[in-house]
Amino acid sequence: MQLRKDATGHSPQALVSIILPVHNAEQWLDECLASVLQQDFEGTMELSVFNDASKDKSRIIIEKWKGKLEDSGISVVIGGHDSHSPRGVGYSKNQAIAQSTGSYLCFLDSDDVMMPQRVRLQHEAAVQHPTSIIGCQVKRDPPDSTERYTRWINQLTSDQLFTQVFTSHGPTVIMPTWFCSRAWFSHVGQFDEGGRGVPEDLLFFYEHLRKGGGVFRVDHSLLLYRYHLHAATHSVLEMTIWTHRVHFLEEQVLPHWKSFTIWNAGKQGRRLYRSLTAASRRKVVSFCDVDENKIRKGFYCHEDSQDLTGGEFEDNLKSLRLQEGRDFVHFS
Repeated sequence: MQLRKDATGHSPQALVSIILPVHNAEQWLDECLASVLQQDFEGTMELSVFNDASKDKSRIIIEKWKGKLEDSGISVVIGGHDSHSPRGVGYSKNQAIAQSTGSYLCFLDSDDVMMPQRVRLQHEAAVQHPTSIIGCQVKRDPPDSTERYTRWINQLTSDQLFTQVFTSHGPTVIMPTWFCSRAWFSHVGQFDEGGRGVPEDLLFFYEHLRKGGGVFRVDHSLLLYRYHLHAATHSVLEMTIWTHRVHFLEEQVLPHWKSFTIWNAGKQGRRLYRSLTAASRRKVVSFCDVDENKIRKGFYCHEDSQDLTGGEFEDNLKSLRLQEGRDFVHFS
């Protein structure tokens, strides 16, 4: 639908703004922007691009597509900077949102490709779920990359979109598929702008949940989700994700439990135990496992005594029984 300019020469507010941060994306931008043009959504759309100090031909490609998109009725807003170093994905998303006008925000990574029905179907879901982050199923490219992770993305049940928040390595609806209202985004707040190595999507997702937000997935493959070694997600250390996960678990769940059992008496279970605060460790009554050798041992004591925090910690570890079944926390 054509966005006609008003008497001042400005386009009116769009219904949906596609939020596109760009940094050195010349390899993928043509396909990405073509997928914006191919959307079958009948409402007004706007593309808001923020170019984060790209040194390749990204800017030229964006300018080339601006005319094509605007000729099809899609308003285009371009921002960016030419500093020596990029400011990061969180900053770029915030800037792209700030310069946009849409009542709804559709997030898109510059290396991904939208299916033609994406905006239409996710907008329909967002209208029905105004305080939710709306995700979708994905197709992975290359198809044989991260097969287990892709199955997990696509097959979580509606209940697991919430329960696995505490055990997953990121949001249960992945960031490149997000769609939400501007009003709700503003209520939650901006993305963290710490830059490279900061999981800005996970931090926003946790804050979204703290404020009572919902999680909903459109069960259609609406995005071609690319895997490559230059993706920003590879800059986030596993230990960083782990620390945020444990903190969120201790903040949101453990205060409501008088005691709990940790499923997994192996490396991950022990790691979780050692990552907890002293107050949370005192609530752990046992480890749960199916390994007969671990169960036969009867108790767990941390092998590296130099890591123990004192006699009380060691006594608590030795008192933890290995059981075959209880209510539990499962970290993997």
